[in-house]
Amino acid sequence: MRQTTVVVFGGTGFIGSHLVAQLSAAGVRVLVPTRRLVRARHLATLPMVEVIEADVGRADAAQLARLLHRADAAINLVGVLHSKRGTPYGPQFRRAHVELPAAIVAACAAAGVPRYLHMSALGADRDGPSMYQRSKADGEIAARGEVSVAATIFRPSVVFGPEDNFLNMFAKMQRWLPVVPLACAGAEFQPVFVGDVAQAFVHALRDPKTRHQVYALGGPAIYTLAELVRLSGRWSHHERPIIELPNWLGRLQAAIFEMMPGTPLMTRDNLDSMKCDNVVDPAIQALTAATLGIKPVALEAVAPQYLSPHERLDDFRARAGR
Repeated sequence: MRQTTVVVFGGTGFIGSHLVAQLSAAGVRVLVPTRRLVRARHLATLPMVEVIEADVGRADAAQLARLLHRADAAINLVGVLHSKRGTPYGPQFRRAHVELPAAIVAACAAAGVPRYLHMSALGADRDGPSMYQRSKADGEIAARGEVSVAATIFRPSVVFGPEDNFLNMFAKMQRWLPVVPLACAGAEFQPVFVGDVAQAFVHALRDPKTRHQVYALGGPAIYTLAELVRLSGRWSHHERPIIELPNWLGRLQAAIFEMMPGTPLMTRDNLDSMKCDNVVDPAIQALTAATLGIKPVALEAVAPQYLSPHERLDDFRARAGR
């Protein structure tokens, strides 16, 4: 029997690195295209993982066809958090969340690849308040664009883990700031561990019953944004007072962040996303991590260790088996 081969787009990122490691451990041959080989050095030493230099962001049909030749499945984790404003969403969102999935699925159909696993997000909605949510919803439509390719879609809440850009960002802010001015402090999240998200993809790849399904992925508990900021400060030993900003001041703050060089800490579109709580709705989302046989890891069981200034990241990874 031929060994399963999977192409993982976005495999060098935070979630992708954990997923590629789990696929490798499961005996799956993994191809990881990346524009910069230096970003994949940590993956190149894993068994049965091949890193290929390729700029998939261009969504070039010929290049995608070469990558997917003789593959059994494609996994797409590519996503962006920020985009220039546009209607109904900005160009960065369109390229990453809509055009690239459409191109990958079309290439899968042309190459005879039967499976496509797609990373979306909780709150994906064509009528959602943010460009991010609207683009994610159109990305799901693109994921289902070819009848010959069985798509499985995952909608996680905010994902936490040692290299996350969420809790780590708030911990870093509290290391340097005397107070934390916080917009949308009451917005709710259901953080899910990166290892559980990766496990969901691996399970779905093995189980044909997951074809054409949508899975909502959340952790065992719900927190407000203020609670998560407070916990990240406490666990990093730099807890600061939180000043909850009114909506108008939060939007002004975000607009200023958008004008600053580099990746903004917060944008007005991020605030628009937080108008909807980022939690699993059991009345609507029947398929969750539990239906994949996954018992979600609690935030308190993991985050205090990797946020602690006294904890070495390598030691944490070794204990976590990652």
